[in-house]
Amino acid sequence: MRDRILDAVERILVAGGADAIRLDAVAAEAGVSKGGLLHHFRTKQALLEGVLDRLVERFEAELPPPGSPPGTFTRAWLDATIPPDDVPAKAHGDRVAVAILAGLSGGPEVLDALRRRYRIWQERLAGDGLDPATASLVRLAVDGWWMARLLDLAPPRDDLHRQVRARLDAMIGQEAR
Repeated sequence: MRDRILDAVERILVAGGADAIRLDAVAAEAGVSKGGLLHHFRTKQALLEGVLDRLVERFEAELPPPGSPPGTFTRAWLDATIPPDDVPAKAHGDRVAVAILAGLSGGPEVLDALRRRYRIWQERLAGDGLDPATASLVRLAVDGWWMARLLDLAPPRDDLHRQVRARLDAMIGQEAR
């Protein structure tokens, strides 16, 4: 039931933003009673924390362990975030966007948790065996990509999407040699 509730929160968050997250709306979207929802999540903040925690856990499961070959972590960061081909924002799970929405709208505690994760990820990127500036540039480009996508700020589409992603991939490949 917990995953069904968190799935509902993600859908509502992407479709309507943080203001659309109301306990009754989440219960209805998840197909559970409000009491069932409250058994797992007592507040809106708890819902957003749950979404963020689950997304971070899933994202980290896609990342390689420390000690992997140079560039492996940075490439996994890119692969886990930007799909090789452009797809409409609503057509695939924009996990990063959902995590950021949860972090931004869940209050200072949720945002602080996201910031802590980012500091750890940035340390891993900087220690990935590539030039730390290149690894950081890839992260910042990825962050800008999903922000443009999330807010529909003219994200690269179609062939330009593929070209930008290929350029980031090539940067990683050049550094990893």
